[in-house]
Amino acid sequence: MKIVFISPDDFAPWRKPLRLNIPEADVFAWGVDSIDENEIDYALVWKPAPGLLARFRNLKGIINLGAGVDALLQDHTLPQAVPLVRLVDERLTSGMVEYMVHWVLHFHRDLHVYARQQRARVWTQHDNADTQKRRVGILGLGELGQGCAHALLMLGFESLSGWSRTPKDLPGVRSFAGEDGLKPFLRQCEILLCLLPHTAATQGLLNAETLAELPQGAFIVNAGRGGLVVDDDLIAALESGHIAAAALDVFNTEPLPDDHPYWAMDNVFVTPHIASLTTPMSSSEIIAKTIRALENGEAPDNLVDFDQGY
Repeated sequence: MKIVFISPDDFAPWRKPLRLNIPEADVFAWGVDSIDENEIDYALVWKPAPGLLARFRNLKGIINLGAGVDALLQDHTLPQAVPLVRLVDERLTSGMVEYMVHWVLHFHRDLHVYARQQRARVWTQHDNADTQKRRVGILGLGELGQGCAHALLMLGFESLSGWSRTPKDLPGVRSFAGEDGLKPFLRQCEILLCLLPHTAATQGLLNAETLAELPQGAFIVNAGRGGLVVDDDLIAALESGHIAAAALDVFNTEPLPDDHPYWAMDNVFVTPHIASLTTPMSSSEIIAKTIRALENGEAPDNLVDFDQGY
């Protein structure tokens, strides 16, 4: 069995974990090792160049080294007859939960206000908000969204709601679904957590019209995909104060351009797409399980539906 690793990230941290978990495989790094493209069975990829995967004529599977496959699906030459699998790792989930809970607590406890006060040398105390009454909404109730909901419930946030394409039945979470449920969902979100994938249906979902549905002074945390947001509309909402602040980890253009307004905005917190990073050791175990399922003619977990886009 032969596997190719295609990623802008360094292959070195992956070499030992892959060897331990798939000892029967020869693993090659694209752009480093000499490769016969026709002999490659599986491709482990993260943002490969468009058209590259079409060159591998005998692939049995493509494994994306992350949960989001939107970049891959933009490649119209991607071989759709080859199973495409998203990497869903418990470590990825826990990392995302940590990131989202951090920003919920940050905004819930007015830490953005205290940071501004520190710069102005102002000593003023504010009343603590009530977790039971704080209305937090999760846009996207897949594995990541459900993990965030569970963690927030454990912290005492009892006014939780979620929106998804189809209805979900989650204990402690009020469920909204479909196009008709989006605006009612947004109207009661004081803190909005965005965890949707980027698809044709979610492109620009947060725009002037939908942002206006959020309560005055709402907060936004986006660690889903940058394409969910119309930047000019969010900037206008932030400048007007309708949106009090935003924590953004993903952007329409990455890296975020040096001249982008987000960098200079006092009420925007920018992180460089680090909400949850792939861990080679735990991810290699999942990759091995996926490959063995494919080798046995079984459907692996997290197989991508090309029509749905995830």
